[in-house]
Amino acid sequence: MIRWFRTFRDMMKVFILFTGFTILFYYAIIWVNLEYQEIHRYDQPEGAALKVTNMVNNEDDSWLNRFIFFIDNGE
Repeated sequence: MIRWFRTFRDMMKVFILFTGFTILFYYAIIWVNLEYQEIHRYDQPEGAALKVTNMVNNEDDSWLNRFIFFIDNGE
């Protein structure tokens, strides 16, 4: 009888710890999500920001040259 009681008590400890840590983890994820929602990723950059794009229109590029460029650079 005492053995069953100890087994039940140990099961309840594990269940309570598991449930507690699950709830703690859930609220930690919600907190992190709320922190990152307030960050505006698409604001205009401040300071000496530069636009770094290079639009190249080469009429003589064939699909084979573009494919080789893709394989070389992984773009």
